[in-house]
Amino acid sequence: MNVSSYVRVAMRAAPLLNVPVAAMANSRLFGRIVGRSVAVITYTGRRSGRTISTPVAYRRTGDELEIVANMPEAKSWWRNFTGDGAPLTVQLDGVDRAGHAVADRDANGRVTVRVRLAKS
Repeated sequence: MNVSSYVRVAMRAAPLLNVPVAAMANSRLFGRIVGRSVAVITYTGRRSGRTISTPVAYRRTGDELEIVANMPEAKSWWRNFTGDGAPLTVQLDGVDRAGHAVADRDANGRVTVRVRLAKS
């Protein structure tokens, strides 16, 4: 199987996996464990104008989150935060937090989305 085949499989599988991962992150039973590294982000699609929610893995330092978009060629959500970025909402510990996200692609093609959370 070549790389483009893996990308196609990942693109088809992602929506199927997002639903149970988001449910686990929001559940009482698994939420405390999964919620330490997985959050649901909600944003407005830059082209569609639709409200979109998706689970992401993150690392938190104070009021900043770092989200790495693994296999960025297979995903499009991070493109909503290129350039000057865009606002989003992140559900952390059962609480929606507003923030501003900016995506950056490095010289090796890795994509990191940095989120600055608004003061609560």
